[in-house]
Amino acid sequence: MTTLEFPDLLRLIDERSAAFRAAVADAPGLDVPVPTCPGWTLLDLVRHLGEGQRTWAATVAAGPASAKAVVESSPVAPEDLLAWSAESAEALLGTLRESGPDRGCWTWWEGSQSPSTSGAVARHRLQEVAVHTYDAQIAAGAPQPLPTEVALDGVDEFLATCCAGPYVWPHKPAVLDYHATEGRSWRLWLTADGVRVASPDPSPADASIRGTASDLVLVLYLRIPVDSLETTGDTHIFEQLIDWDPDE
Repeated sequence: MTTLEFPDLLRLIDERSAAFRAAVADAPGLDVPVPTCPGWTLLDLVRHLGEGQRTWAATVAAGPASAKAVVESSPVAPEDLLAWSAESAEALLGTLRESGPDRGCWTWWEGSQSPSTSGAVARHRLQEVAVHTYDAQIAAGAPQPLPTEVALDGVDEFLATCCAGPYVWPHKPAVLDYHATEGRSWRLWLTADGVRVASPDPSPADASIRGTASDLVLVLYLRIPVDSLETTGDTHIFEQLIDWDPDE
């Protein structure tokens, strides 16, 4: 699969972080609820994203380690939150620029099809800020699709990082296809011997889903329901995948 180059990942993290702050600034207030993150306000969302960016900056800086870096959080006054958010994004970007794409570091996805490297962290953090930008836009009442180049990489990144690996699929073996209307497709093989993702082959899938790359990412991150897109075959398998915890 073709993935975004490291400089593009950094550029897009910066762009999506700015879009996130713009959505927060456009919202009626920090106390508005975030419908796509039940129980959270916009204040909670800003803190979550910023703390995540700072933690991953420290984790990448630490290099190979047995655990994620621990970063103590400190109270931030609401009037300082946007500046703090910008500093959080720059902390991550600065560390990634210094590390380059190949530095080894701790990741929670060890064993997946994604490597435990700073480049993979950049790739995953792009999706984190992109989806949370959508969350903030929803809270502000002006949701927008994820940018196409972000979303196309996002489908591949989610399947490779969050699904694929040496995990035991507890149900009947299945093949799922994800088709983006922009012209790319992915196939997920689910078996008791492991889960893997690659380009589809000519054989039929047990179920498939089609939509824009943005909508596919939003389905994968549970922001919109599976049945809001075009589906074929045994779509119950998608629900099984949503409910599945590979670590159990």
